[in-house]
Amino acid sequence: MTTIRTLPRVLTLGAVLVFVGAACNNAGTGGSTAPGGSGGTGSTGWTPDATLLAAAKGEGSLTTIALPHSWCDYGDMLTQFKAKTGLTINELNPDGGSGDEVNAIKQNQSGGQNAPDVIDVGLSFGPQSVTDGILAPYKVSTWDTIPETAKDKDGYWYGDYYGVMAFEVNTDVIKTVPADWADLQKPDYKNAVALAGDPTVSNQAISAVWAAGIATGGSLDNAQPGLDFFKTLNSAGNFVPVIGKTATVASGETPIRLAWTYNSLSDNDSLKGTPPIKTVVPKSAVFGGMYVQAISKYAPHPNAAKLWMEYLYSDEGQITWMKGYCTPIRYDDLKKRNVIPADVAAKLPDTTGVQLPTLDQINKASDLITKGWASSVGATVK
Repeated sequence: MTTIRTLPRVLTLGAVLVFVGAACNNAGTGGSTAPGGSGGTGSTGWTPDATLLAAAKGEGSLTTIALPHSWCDYGDMLTQFKAKTGLTINELNPDGGSGDEVNAIKQNQSGGQNAPDVIDVGLSFGPQSVTDGILAPYKVSTWDTIPETAKDKDGYWYGDYYGVMAFEVNTDVIKTVPADWADLQKPDYKNAVALAGDPTVSNQAISAVWAAGIATGGSLDNAQPGLDFFKTLNSAGNFVPVIGKTATVASGETPIRLAWTYNSLSDNDSLKGTPPIKTVVPKSAVFGGMYVQAISKYAPHPNAAKLWMEYLYSDEGQITWMKGYCTPIRYDDLKKRNVIPADVAAKLPDTTGVQLPTLDQINKASDLITKGWASSVGATVK
């Protein structure tokens, strides 16, 4: 079981900056300048900028997509944003993957109730969406405190938080808790192991497949062993082709879910011991992944989208992510100004030895896994 303590920040955030460095040279026309809002340089409370708030209220609502309430404490995020702005929020497909979010933009360019204003996607989906021409540039008022190597220079996307891949285990069902990837192939775990998404569209699921491969002969440059691992897991009857969620872990349908640390730890909180959940960071292949935020070029509510980004990148928003066990991209700035509550800092999991891939490695691995899953593994996850 993972121990909960403050991360070794120089190692982990420094690795993240190397990890995203290659992603920051996208062509663009320049980001909008944010009107600002309190919370970026002083207190942790956020007050919406009056001008931007008025414009957002003229639009009436915000449309989000693929934001489960237990993910990085998005439940509190959404509640607080609504309370502070008076806007209503239309939540689309809360259990969708990064690919679903991007496709929703592409398929709803004329607007409508299924058109998302904002997306929160795996790193590789950010630059690709810039290439596809489906994002709108915007630089939040705290832009300068986001590391240069963790954002698109023109404001088309910006890193938000990261965690590492873990085993989320229902210990009422699984009495011998697996400690490493190879353990998952043992007969003890028949009909037990599930991904937290469809590996043809979900960044979290793709990352789990890749991490399993790194632990069994692969590397950041070779994701094929991940597909081989899941082929064996499926053939042995250990793999459950159901998208693992909090409810399926709790019910025992998917008693072992491969998920980011923050999702597993949040489930342990929300389930309150019924059943008890253990979060295991595998002994080998401690694999990390960062997500990014962006605004749709076709956002029906562009000012509400900007206001949402202002909230997320305020001190209050960043600290709320930490309450959900996610390491926010502005962590170093928050720490330097001593505005992180001690109990919140202590919640973050230890990720010593984390491996963080470059954007080029992510693109190659994602392409291999999404295209090769059906033929290599032969299981449809839904």
